[in-house]
Amino acid sequence: MKARDTDWDGVRLHVVTGKGGTGKTTVAAALALALAAGGRKVLLVEVEGRQGIAQIFDLPPLPYEERKIAVAPGGGDVYALAIDPEEAMLDYLEMFYGMRRAGRALSKLGIVDFATTIAPGFRDVLVTGKTTEAVRRRDKNGRRVYDAVVLDAPPTGRIVRFLNVTNEVAGLARMGPIKNHADLVNGVVASPETAVHFVTLLEEMPVQETIDGLAELRAAGLPPGGVFTNMVRSSLLPAEAVEAASAGRFDPDELALGLKAAGLADGADAAAVASALAEEIVEHARRTELERQERASLDASGRPRYELPLLPDGVDLAGLYELAESIRTQGAA
Repeated sequence: MKARDTDWDGVRLHVVTGKGGTGKTTVAAALALALAAGGRKVLLVEVEGRQGIAQIFDLPPLPYEERKIAVAPGGGDVYALAIDPEEAMLDYLEMFYGMRRAGRALSKLGIVDFATTIAPGFRDVLVTGKTTEAVRRRDKNGRRVYDAVVLDAPPTGRIVRFLNVTNEVAGLARMGPIKNHADLVNGVVASPETAVHFVTLLEEMPVQETIDGLAELRAAGLPPGGVFTNMVRSSLLPAEAVEAASAGRFDPDELALGLKAAGLADGADAAAVASALAEEIVEHARRTELERQERASLDASGRPRYELPLLPDGVDLAGLYELAESIRTQGAA
């Protein structure tokens, strides 16, 4: 079902995942702009160390600190944070043990890298913990510092393990600060304040990964959000022409006559051009039919779905704002 006016007002943490190559980071950035529109304050978080947010907004690499990177339509502000697991661990040591200085010494010895390598679940707890802390944070007046937090999360195949921090730390600690920290994180991630959105293309593999990801999410008791179908191409042909080509009823001779009547080609040239165009039209019809089938598969998942257009000139700042407007128009923000 293509969504309109979906109510995400109660959601504070928007987790964005998707198969590689679907434009996950681009959609996360556009969603942050859309959520900030009208005077709100939104934090956009990156956790994979790729500096994708900086590239999209044409900025230098982001440090491990929250900084303003964009102004949304209507005056809202988008802040960004690139989480570094080592710095997150230092924050953790200071928060629970008052050991930041000692933590830096451990970092120089390589113990931080060692700990997060032998226990990758602990790394996920650190980075999700930093994100959920931003969701919970309040100012001196008791108001939330951020109206929403958008997390550019790992790809679909790793998203459940990444978010299911309680299970991931079960083998590390059954009590104490690590377990308490994981429970605090899980209290946000598994709550109605969180929605996990999927980014896909109208292609078989990313659609199947999305459907499988939604099933895994439900099985883990984590809250599914919407499905963002990215890079959607609009049809340049009338529906009846596409339908005729798809059914094998498209006549190249009629196209040749049309070319002659318009003075675009003559004689054998008209027939050759018509034949080449007919092949393109049939291929377009096949692709349109396959995309229709993929849409139907996504709609069967029962999640709200939003379509974002293919940007012919690529993703630049203007394109990012165009995608944000499309997200707002469809009621996803």
